[in-house]
Amino acid sequence: MPLDSPLLQHLARRSETVAIPLMALAAGFSLFALFLLLQEQSPLDYFTLVYKAGFGTAFSWQNTLTRASPLILAALCVALPARLGLIVIGGEGAIVLGGVAASAFATFFPGNTGLVGLLLMGASAAAMGALWIGLIGLMRYGRGVNETISSLLMAYIGVALMNHLVEGPLRDPNSLNKPATYPLSAEQRLGNLPGLDIHWGLVIGIISCFLVWILMTYTRWGFSARVAGGNVRAAQVQGLPVGILIVGFTALGGAFAGLAGMVEVAAVHGTANASLASGYGYTGILVAFLARHNPLVIIPVAILLGGFEAANGLVQRRMDLPDATVLVLQGFVFITILISETLYGRIHLFNPERWKTTPTTIREKP
Repeated sequence: MPLDSPLLQHLARRSETVAIPLMALAAGFSLFALFLLLQEQSPLDYFTLVYKAGFGTAFSWQNTLTRASPLILAALCVALPARLGLIVIGGEGAIVLGGVAASAFATFFPGNTGLVGLLLMGASAAAMGALWIGLIGLMRYGRGVNETISSLLMAYIGVALMNHLVEGPLRDPNSLNKPATYPLSAEQRLGNLPGLDIHWGLVIGIISCFLVWILMTYTRWGFSARVAGGNVRAAQVQGLPVGILIVGFTALGGAFAGLAGMVEVAAVHGTANASLASGYGYTGILVAFLARHNPLVIIPVAILLGGFEAANGLVQRRMDLPDATVLVLQGFVFITILISETLYGRIHLFNPERWKTTPTTIREKP
């Protein structure tokens, strides 16, 4: 097959998007292994425990998939604005406020139960998340406020507001040791998949990823977002509604993050409490970047990192490592992912143009 074959060039470009993230992931794991060695710990023992606790048994898989559910939705909060060139990292605030909104709806409207009640709880949580993150997009477009800084600050405000509501106006008087909202009734809880110990949040996350993929691939809004993300001025010249795209896609991303909060309340905790601020919003940033903001790739990446989250407790007990160890691993992987972005189009193997050799011209002396 000739080097300039369109098929070969297409395969080279497609393989680059897979091979480079895998190399970055391997580099991050290698740096973490070196970190463990400096702590006089065995990297082999660590990764063996992670495999056993995250993927080794049917129970491990169920625990991993349960933790992957909010990660999928949190990653969409990052991936959607990223298609417009926006780096939104404040999904944690939308998650906790979405959980509070869902719990408040269940408290003030207890008659809405079953599927209708869950849909209304999800709608209230999604609306809260859309309002919270959409405000970041509005500030970005209307006033030029940097979305990365504002979303991070909004995340801290969201967590503080959640603590205020849970410990104040919405607090259940019977929650003495750990302040929480009124517990959801059995009819307001999100159940498990038939025959499995995995709640329906996983299905919600997977369906959401496919819907976002369809939106970005086959609709004019997705095409317009890709154009605006590539060149805002060109999009404005073509008459595309850049302001609506920025606010709309940030709000849609926030809606998915708010939905993650509802899933955590309705399927895991049963109430809104401080446990909602568990860091899923920040881990979702890593999931989105590792998947290169591809909605379909987000699913396996979230499952992988969900396995590491699920194994954290076992690693603490067996290896006597602090809880922040998994954050160190995520930090190394995130750094290598950011560095790997500079490699696209530069590696000879994946760049068809570099396969062609250009003869050098030798200049004769006069």
